Amino acid sequence: MALTLRQLKYFVATAELGQLSQAAIHLTISQSAVTSAIKELEDSLGTQLFVRTASGVTLTDTGRRFLNHAYTILASVDEAMRIPNLESTLTGTLAIAASYTVLGYFLPHHIQRLNALYPRLTIQLHELNRDAIEEGLITGQYDMAVLLTSNVSNPELALEPMIHSVRRLWVGAHHALLKRESVTFAEVAHEPFVMLTVDEAAQTAMRYWNETPWRPNVILRTSSVEAVRSMVANGSGVAILSDMVYRPWSLEGRRIETIMLLDAVPAMSVGLAWRKNKELSPAMHAVREYFRHTFMEPRASG
Repeated sequence: MALTLRQLKYFVATAELGQLSQAAIHLTISQSAVTSAIKELEDSLGTQLFVRTASGVTLTDTGRRFLNHAYTILASVDEAMRIPNLESTLTGTLAIAASYTVLGYFLPHHIQRLNALYPRLTIQLHELNRDAIEEGLITGQYDMAVLLTSNVSNPELALEPMIHSVRRLWVGAHHALLKRESVTFAEVAHEPFVMLTVDEAAQTAMRYWNETPWRPNVILRTSSVEAVRSMVANGSGVAILSDMVYRPWSLEGRRIETIMLLDAVPAMSVGLAWRKNKELSPAMHAVREYFRHTFMEPRASG
């Protein structure tokens, strides 16, 4: 089995963070994807890179030596992408629309990297809700969008999901549910629930709640992720949100823990969108290839 850059990126993130779950959150992918990539890497090398412990993972002696090689390989690839060719000659303006969650928790880092790769390309960002983004793409007001593709069903748009961020139950640091071996919607339904509303989060939540006989005991609806974080950390309620927006501390410095629910909860998918049958400009193609290279697992549709 051939070694891949995806495996190296996942290995480095796990080595640096010491936990598969934290690496998954950092990479905005599922923990199972990290686990599978590391197992594939260990199988390819024929040796164990990590020792699994109750608190996470630690590098073996071989793993520590391999980490230095992984750093070198990834740095070389990053340097190769900066070789003057398209990066130095690509010019123009690209209008990219993005939804609130994507712009707040995902896109800025990648815009910074795109600006470094293509210094003569001007990227214009526009924050909008999904309906406005879809209309703008169809009418040609925006070239591309980065949004929650899991919310889009417009047949006039081409979609390319990039990441699938797992949704988990958020609870305060000393919540009783942390002592359970497994947690279900039936148990969550008895808890005060804080419902996020931005980017159609409430509608999405009710879709998967409606597949159960239970309903959330909503005590607050808010468009503020920080308000949800504070309410949960203070012990006033629980929430179900994606790893992409998870941070372990509230603004007050109180801890938030996550629990994987036993019941199925759909992941939050983030990706690119553009008008179907639109010929991709060189700038659009460059952005698309950047994200494909970064996440290694493009899933095109439309």
